[in-house]
Amino acid sequence: MPIINSSLKILMNLAKVQAVIARRFDRLNMHGIGFSDFVILYLLQQSADGKMRRIDLADRIGLTASGITRMLLPMEKIGLVSREANERDARVSYVVLTQAGRQLFEDAKLTAEAVAAEIIPGEREKKFNPLTDLLAMLGGNIS
Repeated sequence: MPIINSSLKILMNLAKVQAVIARRFDRLNMHGIGFSDFVILYLLQQSADGKMRRIDLADRIGLTASGITRMLLPMEKIGLVSREANERDARVSYVVLTQAGRQLFEDAKLTAEAVAAEIIPGEREKKFNPLTDLLAMLGGNIS
């Protein structure tokens, strides 16, 4: 007789898998960034003009506005991203990917793709389509 329902078990397993994956991506430390930093650089790289409103970036990565600000401070200090004010609305600020941030992303992408290929070998990718659908349904919005 199960002590907890299957939905809770699924979420507990997702949390464990997230921790295991984050640990595997510790290899990004050789580039001076962590996995969350890499995701931020990826989202900025994919955005128009390499910039996003802070609140939109926070939403895409699943953080609060203050959480994204705390994550961005070290990235700003080492020159991977910069701040840009909105000339029409002083309450809105943008996160801008710098040239150094673009270069570091390109270098780190090779490491991240190698780790991803170890976790999910190419011949198995199609088997993960149902998982991709589940993650999208749960709020995963990184494409």
